[in-house]
Amino acid sequence: MYAASDLRKGLRIKIENDPYIVTEFNFVKPGKGQALYRCKLKNMVNGNQFERTFRSVDMFETADLQEKKMQYLYHEGDKYCFMDNESYEQVFLTEAQVGEASNFLLDNIEVEVLLFENKPLGITVPNFIDVVVTSAEPWARGDSVSGNTKPVTVQTGYQLQVPPFIEEGEKIRIDTRSGEYLTRVKG
Repeated sequence: MYAASDLRKGLRIKIENDPYIVTEFNFVKPGKGQALYRCKLKNMVNGNQFERTFRSVDMFETADLQEKKMQYLYHEGDKYCFMDNESYEQVFLTEAQVGEASNFLLDNIEVEVLLFENKPLGITVPNFIDVVVTSAEPWARGDSVSGNTKPVTVQTGYQLQVPPFIEEGEKIRIDTRSGEYLTRVKG
């Protein structure tokens, strides 16, 4: 159990049987009366956000959330299939639940699946992935008109800007948190 004074940004609490994450937090002490805690909360099931004020005597349950390592298997229609590495049980997530992480899903990659009471809510991909460039425009040495970067497409279908010397078929490392190019990978 958490008291209102324990609230802080990033804390996960349970309100009316749904998990919420605190996205903003402000402590308000009016001149008269008890302290108030103004929070912006995000529902982790449907993504709705709202603002709410709590009194210092309000209590909250801890959201029963857990992360489990799973392996990405395949994408079919609007569903993504993941397999539990221990029980071999398959779990399906929707496109909305996977979100932008779908840009970095490689075959058999291990991800963290966030579960609430054993129901999947979303995934976290590794911070860095190595991918093969499948499409890149040619670049001529000394071509300064096109700038310091050029667009490429990688094996997952994700498009990003890379230095002009990167060619089709090369392997590059991407930071999945920002979606940016990091370095060329040899071997």
